[in-house]
Amino acid sequence: MNLPEHVERSICERCLFRRGERIVVAVSGGLDSTVLLHLLQQLAPRHGWKLTVAHLNHQLRGRHSDADARFVGKLAARLGLPLFAERAAVRSLAKAHRLSLEMAARRLRHEFLARAARRFRARAVAVAHHADDQVELFFLRLLRGAGGEGLQGMKWKASSPADGEIELVRPLLDVPREALEDHAQTYRLAFRKDASNDSLDILRNRIRHRLLPLLRREFQPALDRAVLRLMDIVGEEAAVVREATEIWLRSKHRSSFKSLPTGIQRTVIRQQLIKRDVAPDFELVERLIALPNRKGSIGAGVSVWRDVGGCIHVAEGKPLQFRLDSLAIALRGRAGEGEFGDVHFTWRVARKRGNALPRRAAGREFFDADAVGPVVRLRHWQPGDRFQPIGLPKPAKLQDLLTNARIPASRRRELAVAEAADGCLFWVEGLRIGEPFKLTTATNRRLQWRWQRR
Repeated sequence: MNLPEHVERSICERCLFRRGERIVVAVSGGLDSTVLLHLLQQLAPRHGWKLTVAHLNHQLRGRHSDADARFVGKLAARLGLPLFAERAAVRSLAKAHRLSLEMAARRLRHEFLARAARRFRARAVAVAHHADDQVELFFLRLLRGAGGEGLQGMKWKASSPADGEIELVRPLLDVPREALEDHAQTYRLAFRKDASNDSLDILRNRIRHRLLPLLRREFQPALDRAVLRLMDIVGEEAAVVREATEIWLRSKHRSSFKSLPTGIQRTVIRQQLIKRDVAPDFELVERLIALPNRKGSIGAGVSVWRDVGGCIHVAEGKPLQFRLDSLAIALRGRAGEGEFGDVHFTWRVARKRGNALPRRAAGREFFDADAVGPVVRLRHWQPGDRFQPIGLPKPAKLQDLLTNARIPASRRRELAVAEAADGCLFWVEGLRIGEPFKLTTATNRRLQWRWQRR
């Protein structure tokens, strides 16, 4: 792929930029944004574009974030381009407004880019999302239960969430990461590498490094093309539902919310949640549809409900409290049972026979009994808990794992967890088993653990 020619053709065919246009280029310092800036700098003289580099330091990675900012500053100076740079207090915003770090960073980033565009009188902000980002986003949203609107992915052009007069433009949206790497190597472009992109604690990274290579190798070599085609089809169909939703929301004489088709009801709820910076989880949307005027918690002291007319309301109340009840269990004899809150559990210890792994079943797991130890303690999630699900190389914050699993805050506090004799968590209700406690060829005795919530 001749990348400069390919990108120029995409820009012209899709009318992404006008001749002589002022363009703000969002540059993080990573591979994709560095290549994007280089490409636009190459093409700018031919089209009369006036470029400005914009960089927001999210201050989430300490000295590495500061090093990224210095790199981008030097890059802009070397290219002779104006630089618009700021620092963002992402953690403070997340804490003050009870948002996730991801949601807080997104809001501050879009507000920053809109300020940059207004400051330099630009209509367009160029961002470096590419084809691999699209495919990863598809599976990320698929695994989180997204609907058609979520699965359509990113668009070549879209209005900024912070300012409808400004457009976010993605000139690399059909360019694979491999082509970006080739271009960087050809032109010897230096760029910053974010080590967090290799961490398998993050779901997107597990999709990138594990799931997609497996699917491409064993199921569909042309996976990316098939997914991008599907996203396009789903997107066109979702646009029809979205248009019907917007007509209903704008109408002064609406039909009743209850009479709307289910697909439009869901989109009505989703759009309102997104405008209020609330993650539109499937379970939350379905609960809001089914239970009007029923408040439900979505975070520390934040509740949401809908009225009978379909309007969403969000309010802050008392923060949710952690539950401190617990139950110690001595694994004496061969089997036993008990109750912990609403959970009925049974356990059985037996000698392992052969190396074949037992079949998984709902409400049943198997552990290395000797690794677990003679005494376990059932309790609830507490601040500071860490857990290493099977397959992860090291423990992670349980709060982050529950967030990635899209488990609502109120539900998290109800989940049962089990500590082994050494104090480490070996089981968390609803998550994978603990890596240090899995069955191996060295296992002598296995613990069968069953549970059922009443």
